Amino acid sequence: MSADPNPTIQEETRLKPLEFRGGALDDLRAFPEVARREAGHQLDLVQRGRDPDDWKPMSIVGQGVCEIRVQDADGAFRVIYVAKFEDAIYVLHCFQKKSRKTSREDLAVATQRYKDLAKELKP
Repeated sequence: MSADPNPTIQEETRLKPLEFRGGALDDLRAFPEVARREAGHQLDLVQRGRDPDDWKPMSIVGQGVCEIRVQDADGAFRVIYVAKFEDAIYVLHCFQKKSRKTSREDLAVATQRYKDLAKELKP
């Protein structure tokens, strides 16, 4: 019996697992409910191999790193992740944006978690 060349629904819905680095999961859980639900929906899209609705590359943090942008009545929220690795989508940092420009502190947290991850995954 040969393999079907067309992807099946089962293959299409196979989710790439999420792994939260450092305190990223606790930070996400601290988002207001609407922002938390939206961030979760956007991460679900990424798990399914799709692009989030509102995102941008964050090459300043590391190669393949992206930022999901969530806006709600409580403000601007961000989820920084990297999906280029085969085994999982790594959520590096989740935070509320306080100014127009992403703070140095938030960039430093995401960058350090990316560097630590890259060291761990190096063969």
